Amino acid sequence: MRGQLDPQGRMFSYFSPESRVPADHPLRSIKARQASYAVSQRKRKRVEEIFGWMKAFGGLRRTRFRGIARVQLHAHFVGAAYNLLRLSRLRPLTG
Repeated sequence: MRGQLDPQGRMFSYFSPESRVPADHPLRSIKARQASYAVSQRKRKRVEEIFGWMKAFGGLRRTRFRGIARVQLHAHFVGAAYNLLRLSRLRPLTG
């Protein structure tokens, strides 16, 4: 019934997609074998870190501007600030 607690005392239960897909499903082995999947996971981590920084420190979680053009300009400024931060953390190329 809606709104009742589950046996563990939580209001809503969470089922991960991994628990719903059988262990012998053919797509599990294909996904695990492909090197491109591992590469995509590394790239996804990088992108998620950037968006997390933009939301946490750049003020993009809840924007203070109205209108698409102004919010887009704010997002570009925050992206530029993140790029400057990355550039400041790079090692110098000359010894």
